[in-house]
Amino acid sequence: MDWLENLLWDPTSVAHIVFLYAFVISVGVLLGKIKIFGISLGVTFVLFVGILMGHFGFTGETHILHFIREFGLILFVFCIGLQVGPSFFSSFKKGGMTLNMLAGGIVLLNIAVALGLYFISNGRIELPMIVGILYGAVTNTPGLGAAQEALSQLHYTGSPIALGYACAYPLAVVGIIGSIIVIRYIFRINLSKEEEELKSQESDMKHKPHMLHLEVRNESINGKTLLQIKDVIGRSFVCSRICHNGHVSIPDRETVFNIGDQLFIVCSEEDAEAISAFIGKQIQVDWESQDMPMVSRRILVTKSDINGKRLGALHFRSLYGVNVTRVNRSGMDLFADPNLTLQVGDRVMVVGQQDAVERAACVLGNSLKRLDTPNIVTIFVGIFFGILLGSLPIAFPGMPTPVKLGLAGGPLVVAILIGRFGYKFKLVTYTTMSANLMLREIGIVLFLASVGIEAGEHFVQTVVEGDGLLYVGYGFLITVVPLLIIGIIARLYFKINYYTLMGLIAGSTTDPPALAYANQTAGNDAPAVGYSTVYPLTMFLRILAGQIILLLMV
Repeated sequence: MDWLENLLWDPTSVAHIVFLYAFVISVGVLLGKIKIFGISLGVTFVLFVGILMGHFGFTGETHILHFIREFGLILFVFCIGLQVGPSFFSSFKKGGMTLNMLAGGIVLLNIAVALGLYFISNGRIELPMIVGILYGAVTNTPGLGAAQEALSQLHYTGSPIALGYACAYPLAVVGIIGSIIVIRYIFRINLSKEEEELKSQESDMKHKPHMLHLEVRNESINGKTLLQIKDVIGRSFVCSRICHNGHVSIPDRETVFNIGDQLFIVCSEEDAEAISAFIGKQIQVDWESQDMPMVSRRILVTKSDINGKRLGALHFRSLYGVNVTRVNRSGMDLFADPNLTLQVGDRVMVVGQQDAVERAACVLGNSLKRLDTPNIVTIFVGIFFGILLGSLPIAFPGMPTPVKLGLAGGPLVVAILIGRFGYKFKLVTYTTMSANLMLREIGIVLFLASVGIEAGEHFVQTVVEGDGLLYVGYGFLITVVPLLIIGIIARLYFKINYYTLMGLIAGSTTDPPALAYANQTAGNDAPAVGYSTVYPLTMFLRILAGQIILLLMV
């Protein structure tokens, strides 16, 4: 039976460590699927199973646990950065600026409440433990990892801050969802009315491509070319098809428009009214029944040499006889502006005759199999430069220790930049959503299992004999107070739609269970839109905030 004893208890055995992680992760993930009142903790249960195993003495060598913990964290935050990178900077535009300002307010209030409790406790709870409670209260695991990285720079030897995180986390999930419900009852929100207002707002949105079927009625453009008309109107649009004397063709810049011609035009929604007023009245046309039926098809960009090229530079109309009307990127339709930069993974809507569309498909790639192959080079090049950036000491006057972004902040910043600008350096940043989620999940469960196993030795003693219940109470206050304050301000002064507000609250705490509850309650995508709008900035601020607090105050 020596083999079994070594497998279960030998902390230096590779088989023991892999066996332990496999057990902790598999049991934790299975338990995380259990719902209580419709709420589940998801993969966070891996942390609690790890704590349980650590409590009973199942552990591994410290340096191995640290390596697995940090590598898992790097994988997780880097994949998050790649995902949010393309939308990180655009999320500050228009209405997104208000939502991000409110989310930033929640982050600042979380920190203010946490530090206020620290000073009120008069040193009873150490600042690092308060930071651990803070991250449990906002259910932000990457921030916990970044804080632990900062503590390692400071050679901290106190109690594991994961204890505070573990104590605060479960009630925080309840507090976040409870705050959403309380705000609903404070303002006596009528969900049906909110739904109607949301539809009204969506109808006023200007960023989506708009399709027009027009008949030329304006005498002033009779006999003018498409290029001349575009110059006169001064607005960007694509004329996908033209029907002249019953004959359908794809116009080019030299095509002459005549009174009575029927046009299929794609433009941005903000330009639609002006274009329609200038050209002529809207009509109903069945383009498929014309003498030369055109094929309308989405083509997938999979060739790496197309990555980073402007749409206008590919000359689809003159070289291949097709028109590009819009581009779908990450589920959002974009108007096919000539200056739009294409990226691998984009879906391009092409209109033309069958053979011409096929030629365009060959140029763009249109190979799903090619996308199924992960771009490993981009991932590890990004991690390489992320760790380099994270290790770079940045000295500030008056600070005893130089600030470092660390193994969490560095890869996150680089991943966001690569996700947004990688195409300029010929880096293919596209990964399928399933591949991105797989890497993220592997990274986070490795991190949580490591943290739990390390913290398990002291957890029960902390809860039963120590300040565990105090940690729970502090965490609940850190969770609820900022959400209620900002939620009331958002509703009272900014008139934020309740469905969007639910997404804002879930996104500002980076809490998937709260988003799941919001989606289930709403039955529309407004909570998901609000969540994704504030998530990138919130995650960035959460990861950096704990490090800055610790480096400034410890």
